[in-house]
Amino acid sequence: MYSTNGESYFIVDAHVALWDARPENQRNIHGRQFIDCFYDYHRNLSPESEVWPYEDYLYQGGDRLMKDLFIDGHVDHAIFQPAQLGEFYVNGFGQTEEAFALARANPDRLTYNHNWDPRNGEEGLRRLREDAKRFGLKGVKLYTAEWHGDSRGWKLDDLWSYRYLEAAQELGIRNIHVHKGPTIRPLDRDAFDVADVDKVATDFTELNFVVEHCGLPRLEDFCWIATQEPNVHAGLAVAMPFIHTRPKYFAQILGELLYWIGEDRIQFSSDYAIWTPRWLVERFVDFQIPEELAEYAPLTTAQKKKILGLNAATMYDIEVPEQLQLRDETPEEVAVAS
Repeated sequence: MYSTNGESYFIVDAHVALWDARPENQRNIHGRQFIDCFYDYHRNLSPESEVWPYEDYLYQGGDRLMKDLFIDGHVDHAIFQPAQLGEFYVNGFGQTEEAFALARANPDRLTYNHNWDPRNGEEGLRRLREDAKRFGLKGVKLYTAEWHGDSRGWKLDDLWSYRYLEAAQELGIRNIHVHKGPTIRPLDRDAFDVADVDKVATDFTELNFVVEHCGLPRLEDFCWIATQEPNVHAGLAVAMPFIHTRPKYFAQILGELLYWIGEDRIQFSSDYAIWTPRWLVERFVDFQIPEELAEYAPLTTAQKKKILGLNAATMYDIEVPEQLQLRDETPEEVAVAS
């Protein structure tokens, strides 16, 4: 919980990871390229006080994650969104066993989502059914740009992807988080295109499609799709740190999302451990649309509370203490926000 100026906020960090990019886990040069690209994002978009040494960045471990999120970071609940990247890392990038063990030991604080790759065919479908039972999955994280043998990406509307989405629907896995954001070296830019979200959102209306990184740099494409598809949501991972380096750009991103899809379909994410949540939460609570962008409405406290945690809590059935649930703002409070 984060409290300031008489207001308290229930925080759900909807996109975190526990990774291992140490040299002994790197399968090839691409493993080094991938984590170096992550570190460049971290170093270039973070306040100087929040920049980690490179060695710390390669692997955090569960104890540091718990401290960074729940002791220092104001977070009440976090959701693991792991990437496999088996072509780059010997034991995978996201650490399934360690992350799941943490979630099982802290069910009030952590939810574990898993992943699938439709290019694994029937064997992957069998594994998905086993994973759904073992992990109690409510959601998955999909990485359409991941390499697989000679393949350098796949699309949500591929034939095999439909079979996996059908299985997810059957298994009660309702929340489909899809990485559709900036290119990460050495992955291919076009494999992150948002166009395939449109078709699957139309055909699988019982599923929620959370487009992580809100499609950046294809924000306009994302907004035109999401405004027509009520089961498409925006994850703010990667967008959030622009609140520091380019606040006007961040205001434009947020303003466009609020204009097109509204406050109920936007989720806060730190993208830990690319960034830590504390400074992002604090700056977002204090953030306001600048006067020179008056075409966007001012942010209200209620909107910030929804984005910072209440929206994701609703999606994942996370219990929110009564005192942290949304209350109707008075006309005076709305006037202050504006």
